[in-house]
Amino acid sequence: MLSKLTIKEFLEKIALESPTPGGGSVAALSASLAASLTEMVANLTIEKKGYGDVEEEMKVVAQDAFQLRSKLVSAIDKDSNAYNDVVTATKLPGDTEAEKRYREEMIQRSLKQATLVPMTVAEDAIRVMELAGKTVAKGNKNTISDGAVGIMVARTAVLSALYNVKINLRAIKDKAFIDKISKQVKELEQSALQKEKELLSNINL
Repeated sequence: MLSKLTIKEFLEKIALESPTPGGGSVAALSASLAASLTEMVANLTIEKKGYGDVEEEMKVVAQDAFQLRSKLVSAIDKDSNAYNDVVTATKLPGDTEAEKRYREEMIQRSLKQATLVPMTVAEDAIRVMELAGKTVAKGNKNTISDGAVGIMVARTAVLSALYNVKINLRAIKDKAFIDKISKQVKELEQSALQKEKELLSNINL
């Protein structure tokens, strides 16, 4: 499992002449790092003098960030596995018309799954941005830069995951699926950029 590798091992594996792990897995990792930072800032706010009025809220933020981090770590492998399924489908036999139809069906099915995985990563990364924003606005002021990094890294994760969605859509033939996902992509891109601007406006360094 990719998530079980050391940082050095993971970086070396990305650098290999292989399509996986690639940008999708890196996007998931980035989002999980942002969730970790968010969790850290929340934990450094809990039970600290002067932050009693936001303690319960920070406990919720920490728990939500933990759950997202766990989900996003799993997505590191899910993304690579989904693309590997696409590659496997392209290698199915195609000697007969029946085989060609089956191969195309499997390619299209695996492409949709390879699209939905990074879509979920982008959606989760948006949630991480919102949580990180709460830590910047209400959390321990000594860790405000960490919260800001969480916001920015999560934003990058959103946009990065969506690039993986868009490149997969180019090979999908289901127009209804393309239209639906494309609309969601546009909304998420706009949301990520707007949220980053709004959330970072709370910082005065």
